[in-house]
Parts: sequence; structure tokens; C-alpha cells
Amino acid sequence: MNTNFTPLILGASLLLICFLCLGTSAGFAQQKTHEEDRFTLDVTLFSDQFWGFYPYFSGAYKLNDTFDLTFYGIMWAGGEGAAWGNWTEFGVGIGFQAAEGVYISPQLGILGGSLLSKGADGAGILGDGIVPNVTLTLKKARTEGEAAVWYYAPLRNEAPLGGTTLSYLHYLAYYGYKATDFFSFGAHYEHLINTGGSAIASASTELQWLGAYVQFKDPKGGAFVRFTFGTDLYVGNESFYRLATGFRF
Repeated sequence: MNTNFTPLILGASLLLICFLCLGTSAGFAQQKTHEEDRFTLDVTLFSDQFWGFYPYFSGAYKLNDTFDLTFYGIMWAGGEGAAWGNWTEFGVGIGFQAAEGVYISPQLGILGGSLLSKGADGAGILGDGIVPNVTLTLKKARTEGEAAVWYYAPLRNEAPLGGTTLSYLHYLAYYGYKATDFFSFGAHYEHLINTGGSAIASASTELQWLGAYVQFKDPKGGAFVRFTFGTDLYVGNESFYRLATGFRF
């Protein structure tokens, strides 16, 4: 069944998210002294055999000593997403330190493209889908890690005759040891599931990666290079690889 969706509704939804994030901050009474210390932006470039090449950015603006306003974007169109209506993802949320060295950021993303609403068949549209997601980041003196989960759901049904909408569950986790301030290594697990669609009754695995990573990082916290590799547990694929480099501004 088709659902009506307009850019006006999308804009109102994004504004509502922003106001909710701001509302949790209890004002700016505890702001940092220096304005430039409140804003961070990380840009990462990824390349792997499933999605191809895709830039990713994430940022945060400190609201007070407890909460950050967070935002992120993924330019999937750099790789496979070019064939999915120039697939593009943008989201906002909040971030907070749950414990020493543990940072959690729940966010809500919006997609433009054709993968979810049209099954990658046709021109891209604003409001292709919605992406509730949460990331947990671990930063300790000698250990590091991340666990994240995203659910990609169509916001509308624009599938052509005989086509289908699509939805996905994507989650990953890695955990590593900092051998030095410059070098770290660890384990990586990742799973992508096609959870179904308007003409798809059952879920199916798209990838299931298990492997290791090595990382080289600027001890001052500026740039890093990470290479992740291993086996794909999904039948039919033998291995996986991902190369990433990132910068903080």
C-alpha cells in the first residue's frame, strides 16, 4: 500500500528531532569556556568489496557537561549506492558518556535514494527510508572498541509493478588492544540481514564477516588507518576486506 510522504513532513521530523535533542540538554549553563572546544568533526573514507568506496562523517557539538548534539552522514553513492538513486544518509541524535571510557550515541537517520522504497529500481527520492541507530564506543587506556546497530526501513512504497520495498538490519562490533599509542589490533564481527519487504516474506543474510583488524593512529589523535580482513561466513563468499582512513578536524 502506498503512503504519502512530502519534503515538508521530512523537514518537520528533522526539526522535531533537533528540538528533542536540545530539550534534553537542560540549557547551556555548563558550556565550555572556549567555543571551538565544543565542536568536533571526524571524516572517514571506507573501501570494501560489498559497498565499494564511501565517505563517512560524524560530528558532535557539546551542549553541556552531560549531552552532545550529534550528527552523521554516509555518501553511499561513492560505491554501490550510485545505482540506488545516489543513495545518501544523514542523521542527528544525542551523545553522552555512560561510564568512564564508554560513549553512547542514539541517532535517527533519513535516506535519499531508491534502495528501500523502490528496491533500487528507478530514480532516487527524498524520504527513501528511515534509519534508527545506536553506537557504543569504548576508549580505555589499553583497549578500544565499538558496537553499533542500524535498522533501515522504507518510509514509502514506490516499488514498480512486480518490484518490492526492502529493509535491512545491520550490526557490527570490534574490540582491540592498544599495543602502543601508535599501533592497535583486534577482532571484528559484522552482519547484514535483508529483513524483508513488500514482496519478500522471509529474511536472508547478505554478509556475515568475522576477522581481525590492525590500526595505525596518530598518537595526538589526528589521523588513523585501519585494515580489517577475514572470512565471510555467508555461503558463497570466501573472504572480506575493508580499508579505512580517517581525520579529525
